[in-house]
Amino acid sequence: MLVAILSDIHGNIEALEAVWQDMAPLPVDRIVSLGDVVGYGPNPEEAVFSVREHDVLCCMGNHELGIVNATERAWFNSTAQKGLGLTASLLSSASLAYINALPRFVCLAGARFVHGFPPDSVTTYLFSVDDEALESWFARGEALTFVGHTHELGLACWTGTEVERRDLGRENFMLDGRPCIVNAGSVGQPRDGNNNAKYLLWNTQTGRIEVRFVPYDIERTVAKIRERGFPDYYATRLW
Repeated sequence: MLVAILSDIHGNIEALEAVWQDMAPLPVDRIVSLGDVVGYGPNPEEAVFSVREHDVLCCMGNHELGIVNATERAWFNSTAQKGLGLTASLLSSASLAYINALPRFVCLAGARFVHGFPPDSVTTYLFSVDDEALESWFARGEALTFVGHTHELGLACWTGTEVERRDLGRENFMLDGRPCIVNAGSVGQPRDGNNNAKYLLWNTQTGRIEVRFVPYDIERTVAKIRERGFPDYYATRLW
């Protein structure tokens, strides 16, 4: 089975549509989203509709949690809180109901998919977790976990004696059975120094993972962010 893994779309419909176009000729069997379909970007309603239209298996991100649970918004800074309020105002009742029902993690083909850190955190960043905590998770016996939230591509593996971490680029690599966590980066707002939309392809039979980089119309997204009154920082950091 070929699984496409997306994360942190963040209401960026131009980036998402570019990913769909890139994916179209590929023999993808299932698509999984690691959360934060909404937030920051100017088209949250369209992004949710598109994810549902493509039958994406989706878990909850911290921005979805902030939308449906007002007490969770205290976790965000003042700029993000403003953005969340505007995002919520652009969502239909059907999209709000969909978001509210999202699970904190999903499992498919023996892998776990969670926004922040396993087993079910939507707010914990992988880079904030020390090696001791990673070793503790790996000791639980789950071989493969996919996370998002950081907007950066990365890999953390257990060698049998220590934790190894590295960044990922435009590459293919093979899983070798060691316990590992793969960070899928971001479709709609990368923070790794490259402004292309990013997503992963995972071949569940061979263990091969491909990191895909997809260009999109950033200027159009930037213009809509400003037109719709989102904080300008959300526009400038797309570059």
